[in-house]
Amino acid sequence: MAKIEIILGDITKSRVDAIVNAANTTLLGGGGVDGAIHRAAGPELLAVCRPLHGCATGEAKITPGFRLPATYVVHTPGPIWRGGQHHELTLLANSYRNSLNLAATNGCKTIAFPSISTGVYHFPLAVAAEIALRTLQATAATTAKTIELIQIVCFDEQTKKAYETALAELSA
Repeated sequence: MAKIEIILGDITKSRVDAIVNAANTTLLGGGGVDGAIHRAAGPELLAVCRPLHGCATGEAKITPGFRLPATYVVHTPGPIWRGGQHHELTLLANSYRNSLNLAATNGCKTIAFPSISTGVYHFPLAVAAEIALRTLQATAATTAKTIELIQIVCFDEQTKKAYETALAELSA
């Protein structure tokens, strides 16, 4: 069973096989985590993302990490929160599941995730943390069995606390 760690930090510095980019559907960079990953990886990342022709919400695509310490970047557009009546919960779970499976398929044993959709996409943090952790645990136990370590790299203490609370509730 994969170990899940919740840490405070900068995902662009994560020394894992793959980091997950909370991308937009164009895959051409943006703000927040997406912009930080593109800046840290260098212009080569944008060059390999262009011919991918974007990515649907909840799906995932993989590229090299270039100047990042991670070998790969898994790009997944999470859903924009629109009140919860537009399949946001399912789409968020799909982002985590598809990213983890894609990393495992590419031989990754370690992976770092940001808190997908909880920034400018306004997904409620507590709900997102529970979906993320439940989905990652289930996926690691079934289809992504080769994954040994899953890190949730939190940008701030509030996010870290939400993930720690959700993990404690799932473990109870």
